[in-house]
Amino acid sequence: MLRRLILALVVFSAACGPRGERPDGSKVLVAFNAGSLAVPMRVALDSFAAREGVEVQQESAGSLETARKLTELGSVPDVIALADEEVFPQLLMPEHVSWYVRFAHNRMVLAHTPRARGADGITGDNWWQVLLRDGVETGRSDPQLDPNGYRTLLVLQLAEHHYAQPGLAERLLRAMPARNVRPKEADLVGLLQAGEFDYIWSYESMAKNLGLDFVRLPEAIDLSSPADSALYATARVKVRGKGADSVEFRGRPIVYALSVPTAAPHRAIGEQFVRYLLSADGRRVLREQGLDALKVPGVVGTGAPAGLVP
Repeated sequence: MLRRLILALVVFSAACGPRGERPDGSKVLVAFNAGSLAVPMRVALDSFAAREGVEVQQESAGSLETARKLTELGSVPDVIALADEEVFPQLLMPEHVSWYVRFAHNRMVLAHTPRARGADGITGDNWWQVLLRDGVETGRSDPQLDPNGYRTLLVLQLAEHHYAQPGLAERLLRAMPARNVRPKEADLVGLLQAGEFDYIWSYESMAKNLGLDFVRLPEAIDLSSPADSALYATARVKVRGKGADSVEFRGRPIVYALSVPTAAPHRAIGEQFVRYLLSADGRRVLREQGLDALKVPGVVGTGAPAGLVP
């Protein structure tokens, strides 16, 4: 199904002109984004479409899966927005993008519903004890496909050190077996709401956007604080990289980033959308959807269009 969707999108893009116009003159924008960006990006894309008279196409998946659409399937969007800025240098630069822009940040949380086992007494200090109770089911996303998945593993490592509990990371991981893993964080939400899971590892923005209850963890482990960057970096996880190679992700504050691929079929429209998203109006849209847009976006790399960052 995924391959058919991507093939259809490639054919669709090829039918459009080099500046994002169809034969009838209508403009097109194709966006690939992380699953946790599905709703904020949808609202931003719709707002941009209404302002500019653009037809938008959106695909949401885990950030690693999204990057592999370019590297392994040869499917190239006009804009790619990911939940971890490090995916760009690790998987996409310099072959597919030459620059990216940091535009938002986030934190890891434990989302739940009021009926979750232990929900009446769970806190940012005892959450790990609640997750280890018999019968408690916790969902997580796939670290091979989704930054939320490998960030969950990083949080577990940091928690072991923070709470001075040797072996805690492995114990928590055993309490979240393979049957509790889904491709991306968004796939966990329906199971949580249906009562299949008591808790899921999530981002604060997504929990807020969906109206879920959530537990805030100490900043020393939730990957939100630039002041704790050195501590976060002590945790590390390896996932599949390019081909048979693996890449290592170290703990670092959560930063979202986006770019226009070098081979984007509708580059001008893609750059126009990035400018909109980084503008005051675009940042307001993101914040209204629970995503904490950076006050000062930052460009990394070379070849970014002049005036991209306001």
